[in-house]
Amino acid sequence: MNIALLIPTLNAGHEWKKLLEAIDCQKLRINSKIILDSGSNDGTVTLARNYGFQVLTIEKESFDHGYARQLLANACLDCNILIYLTQDCILANKDSLQYLVDSFQNPNVGIAYGRQLPRQNAKLLESHARLFNYPEQSKLKSLSDKFEMGIKTASCSNSFAAYRREALNDVGGFPLHSIFGEDVIVGGQILIKGWKIAYEAKAEAYHSHDYSLSEEFKRYFDIGVFHRANDWLLDEFGSANGEGLKYVKSELNTVVKKNPLLLPKVFSSVLAKWLGYKLGLSYFKLPLSYQKAFSMHKSYWDKQYKLK
Repeated sequence: MNIALLIPTLNAGHEWKKLLEAIDCQKLRINSKIILDSGSNDGTVTLARNYGFQVLTIEKESFDHGYARQLLANACLDCNILIYLTQDCILANKDSLQYLVDSFQNPNVGIAYGRQLPRQNAKLLESHARLFNYPEQSKLKSLSDKFEMGIKTASCSNSFAAYRREALNDVGGFPLHSIFGEDVIVGGQILIKGWKIAYEAKAEAYHSHDYSLSEEFKRYFDIGVFHRANDWLLDEFGSANGEGLKYVKSELNTVVKKNPLLLPKVFSSVLAKWLGYKLGLSYFKLPLSYQKAFSMHKSYWDKQYKLK
């Protein structure tokens, strides 16, 4: 297998060197290392070159998650396994990438994604989110799992995942204009085509976020927009309501046991997520100024792209 490691970047900051050092320690032989930078001015590009990365650049205004990942895929056509990381996802050990790529020994696997652990000093709710969504047990998912898992069957990760090029090509590559969730779109299409998605819990990386209530509202507004714009996913895999309820119950149990003082924040967070999601589902009824104000990905509303 020829393997590429691909990372979109923009002012990666103090965590960037940690990630590059972690990549440098990997046992897996990587044939091509490329970043796609959209206007960094903090030394991200220079540091990447120092660690042996090829650098591609685009204008900041041109960035779109799916578009960027497809440009990276097009830049390494000799590689048949494409590993994508985000700039803040720190590999946890020397075997992280090897475990991820080992999933492709199964010829039916089209996508493999790893376990994301809470970052160092993560707060309770931040930690719970990662431990709930990325459990200790590995799983091989196929289309038939939708009856049990619903929309989570298609879930992958745009932070720590690998794609078999043949499977990615089978669904026409990444979507070129999506508010986010390009990984879920490709995951759903790949499952429908008969491929499988492997969750490999032994492939570990540190990656989590501590969202404010405003950020939670905006994030779930964008999820609502994403589900409305890609309603075929819900038609094919089912509603996300069941998984959301499981998450809330688990979060409440965790907080009651470990820090009941966080209960008001949990209830406020649930309300912010619910309101954001419902408004997102009806985004087309809102004026553009509200769509931008409610969204984390404001530039999405002005853009349409075609691959050059």
